[in-house]
Amino acid sequence: MEDLKYNGNIIQVTEEKIDNIVWERCYLPDGVIIFPFTKEGKVLFIKEKRPHETPTIRLKPVSGILEKEKGSPEENANRELQEEIGFKSAKLHHYFTLSANGTVNNTQYFFYATELIASKLPNPDGEDTVMEVLELDIDELYQMYLTDKIRWSHSTLGFLKLYHLIKAGSLTI
Repeated sequence: MEDLKYNGNIIQVTEEKIDNIVWERCYLPDGVIIFPFTKEGKVLFIKEKRPHETPTIRLKPVSGILEKEKGSPEENANRELQEEIGFKSAKLHHYFTLSANGTVNNTQYFFYATELIASKLPNPDGEDTVMEVLELDIDELYQMYLTDKIRWSHSTLGFLKLYHLIKAGSLTI
């Protein structure tokens, strides 16, 4: 049986003894990660202040914690778009789910968004966290990941999957 060692606002850490070995588990909240596309086929990315990270400014896709009480992953994704970049999507496409299970545990739901419509909601993280919204070509984004201009995270796996699907002709934007 797991023994709760830490229960924070975002993370939980447990320990469980199995066959005389203590196994640690970290539980992170589930999330949504969205790659919004303009009519011209550019991806909207965020330049964001992150005072608790190093570096304190990073480039990232639209993303957020999945708040199940506020609806489905799709509804959460559209809300994050509205809060972070001031758009909602008339066509939100779920293309990938990544479930981590083991030492680190959570699920990320990946979407790409088209047919963007201006619709701003207040950002609960503060309106000054998003410094700039960038329009980037998908090949430019790919190179930014490969050269570490964008830090690798769960979102990287979703981007690589999306990039592969586009380049293989399996989906068109």
